[in-house]
Amino acid sequence: MPSVSVVVPTFEEARNLPHLIDRLAAVARTERLHLDLAIMDDDSRDGSLELVQSRPEDWVRLVVRTADHGLSQAVLDGLRRATGDVLVCMDADLSHPPEAIPAMLAKLAEGADFVIGSRYAEGGSTAHDWGFLRWINSRVATWLARPLTHVRDPMSGFFALRRQTFEAGRDFNPVGYKIGLELIVKCGCERVVEIPIHFADRRFGVSKLTLKQQLLYLGHLWRLYAFKFGVWTPLVQFLVVGGLGTLVNLLLLTMLTALDVPVRLAVAVSILGAMGTNFALSRRFGAAMAPGLRVSRQLVSYVTATTPGALVNYLATLLALARLPAWPVQGAALLGIAVGTAFNFTASRYLAFKARHVRAGR
Repeated sequence: MPSVSVVVPTFEEARNLPHLIDRLAAVARTERLHLDLAIMDDDSRDGSLELVQSRPEDWVRLVVRTADHGLSQAVLDGLRRATGDVLVCMDADLSHPPEAIPAMLAKLAEGADFVIGSRYAEGGSTAHDWGFLRWINSRVATWLARPLTHVRDPMSGFFALRRQTFEAGRDFNPVGYKIGLELIVKCGCERVVEIPIHFADRRFGVSKLTLKQQLLYLGHLWRLYAFKFGVWTPLVQFLVVGGLGTLVNLLLLTMLTALDVPVRLAVAVSILGAMGTNFALSRRFGAAMAPGLRVSRQLVSYVTATTPGALVNYLATLLALARLPAWPVQGAALLGIAVGTAFNFTASRYLAFKARHVRAGR
């Protein structure tokens, strides 16, 4: 049986730690695992250090991190310090069941490169009090990661991999909190397997997932797209952002027509809403493509570049509705979007968000 190092990033999780340690101890005892736990704490000063020091388990250690704070950085620090044959990462808040670790080890033994404790694999589940907004947020984030991996739950922070797989990775520079996705891409994990888990709500404390963290996730995706796709990154970014803009367009159109807003006005408002979404995402994704450019100037450039395409979209949608009255308005909108897509890509890539090149001296 391989030795197992469990890495847990923490900030103000003192009340959860005794329960986590007890459950890990029970798993190690039942499965006869050689297991150690590294708690990577971002200087919480909430009694976590004193709690660990007072416990009898010699296989538990807490590292107080006083610099370079952040979940991903804490996990990378812990993984680099780990000595086990297998590395496991999980949250301290008991949302990830330690009892799933043996199943993860079994999948690694069968040849998997990376094993995820998944909410969305067949048999997986989430706490009943997950709200709709939390569910849709998770699903959209998962969809954005689809160009990078086929797995259903790439957002999961509960995963396992061999130490040699981690050591084969390169150029780690995560932003935000989705370190598992970073490792899948940059460790070259091809055989990624998911096992179902029940994702429970935390017992104590508050979630660290903020709007800022979600925005950082978009920047992280950009870096991963650039790493994996190289020169094709702008096209991948355009397709992903365009897909979300299409979703916004159709949702707005459906809502407005259900409220009996005149079709022409509903189509126009939906297109404008999608344009606003696309601009916000493009700027967040592609800041590296136009460094130092002010928002106002970039907005003017973006509107100038995409307005002709939006007009083409609008006219094509209305023409489709006039010529094909049996079509649902959403079908006509999709046709209009398709007609404007090629132009919008060319305009946004080479006008609004173009990369700046410096000519080398001779």
